[in-house]
Amino acid sequence: MDTPLARRRQLRRSSTDAEAFLWYHLRSRRLAGFKFRRQHPYGPFILDFFCAERNLAIELDGGQHFEPATQHRDARRASYLVQYGIAVMRFPTDLVFRNLDAVLTAISAALNVDRPSP
Repeated sequence: MDTPLARRRQLRRSSTDAEAFLWYHLRSRRLAGFKFRRQHPYGPFILDFFCAERNLAIELDGGQHFEPATQHRDARRASYLVQYGIAVMRFPTDLVFRNLDAVLTAISAALNVDRPSP
């Protein structure tokens, strides 16, 4: 049986292209100096990306997240996180590739900072 740590490591190794692409822009305090963690555990969940300083979770949603059962699970998950003061932002994976600037601008706004020009 997988331990939670082993599960997170496996998720990091098998990240989607969209997760890897967004992670490149979030890691090493590249976005306004904020530290993000990848595949961060919180309660019974593993968050795609998490900024502890601002209690902000970022989730990337592939096609399966548009199915009713998955949307219900996502809503329960978001409700749980909000109870603990964690804001949740969700982005479709294709948006990361189509309009990365809009994604990073939205995340910057949630962090309450202006996004510096590239």
